[in-house]
Amino acid sequence: MTNKLKITFLLGIFMMIFSSNMMNAQLKPGELVDGIAAVIGDEIVLESDVNEQMHYAKQQGASNTDKCEFLENLISNKLLVYEAKKDTLIENRSAAIKEQANAKYRQLLSQFPDEKTMLAAYKFRNAYEMKNAIEKIDTDQYYGQAKYQRVTEKADVTPNEVTDFYNLYKMQLPEVKDEISLAQIVMYPKLTEAHKDDLIKRLKKIKQDILGGETFESQARIYSEDEGSAANGGLYKNIYKGQMVKPFEAAALNLQENEISEPIESEFGYHIIQLLKKSGKVYDARHILLKATPTDDEIKTAKAKLDSIRGLIQDGKMTFKDAAFKFSDDKRTKFNAGVIPGADGSDKIERESIPGTISYELAGLNKGDITPAFEEEENRRKLVKIIKIEDVIPAHQITLETDYNRIKQMALNKKKNEMVEKFVNSKLPTIFMSIDGRYDNCNFKANWKKESIKK
Repeated sequence: MTNKLKITFLLGIFMMIFSSNMMNAQLKPGELVDGIAAVIGDEIVLESDVNEQMHYAKQQGASNTDKCEFLENLISNKLLVYEAKKDTLIENRSAAIKEQANAKYRQLLSQFPDEKTMLAAYKFRNAYEMKNAIEKIDTDQYYGQAKYQRVTEKADVTPNEVTDFYNLYKMQLPEVKDEISLAQIVMYPKLTEAHKDDLIKRLKKIKQDILGGETFESQARIYSEDEGSAANGGLYKNIYKGQMVKPFEAAALNLQENEISEPIESEFGYHIIQLLKKSGKVYDARHILLKATPTDDEIKTAKAKLDSIRGLIQDGKMTFKDAAFKFSDDKRTKFNAGVIPGADGSDKIERESIPGTISYELAGLNKGDITPAFEEEENRRKLVKIIKIEDVIPAHQITLETDYNRIKQMALNKKKNEMVEKFVNSKLPTIFMSIDGRYDNCNFKANWKKESIKK
């Protein structure tokens, strides 16, 4: 459930953990199992952390195999994490991160027949070890990013700085691959009243069974369709106000402890909620979700409506921008003329990165064309959409004339990195540092070893 009830999983980051466990399972006699590579304040970089980074980078096609560079990147991030935890303006989210790690663990578990199978698949010895690995990555990511943003929040570049950056690095800038700009109108098929009534009746029956002696926990395990909490009896702990979708939170916070709500509707379906405890801005609750999964007829009705909107646009009776604002259910794009953002935040998307289902719908279309309505699934939720090709950009060498905003972002990123590097160097004299002797021959950019500088 996007950003809220359903906690999504960053597969690429998680693979960094799993790949290391698989490598350790294949160690040869005499090889190092693990050890401390570096200590920064009270933060530790393990030898396995360095290996994970290198292994994952190779999987992604990186050619760099300089172990010293990977260690330095990890040390730098750990310093940011160390400083972030001392920064009173950065929220301490340790409890929430731990619960999030547990939820991610439960979500993964729902994809396997049992816990033993999952642990074996990911090469972890037990649940505690796997949850700790998830929590470690999430903690470093949260605090590292939070401090990075604090250090760089005032960063900006002038047009002259953008030009200077381009002139200095233009021979090193990569060629832009074939790109495309797309806009979309998304609709979540609406359920019929009869379908809604059926879901509500089912939840009311479950509630009566609970009031009659069944436990909420057991009923959630049997009936709830929330992959993130069903296996744990529908439980969410340490929920911060604003974390859940509004209908869920409003219903939960209007309950007395251990009271069960009537069925309520959210964008994900229908719920009954039990408030377990509430303390300030944090609360614990269980819920049972029955998803609003549309039937084939409901999907067909949504497609027909979108195709009629497509016809109005093609006949010039409405612009795509106005139609997106009026009809699209995708909050991410409806206020921006339906434009789908690329990976770098611009409106350009590399053609080769477009999912196969969408590529199939776009096949044979040109700039200005709009696809017929088609069905898709995002975050395990069925939807229908139409897509317009706003622009087609052939592969080309980056220039100021064609890619100013892209070059501006590169220049800004460089300035941010320089600000972070300056911040790190300013903190080095005050932080305890220790790097294992295996890295004595590394030529680090920063003076991590705090060697005296000869005048």
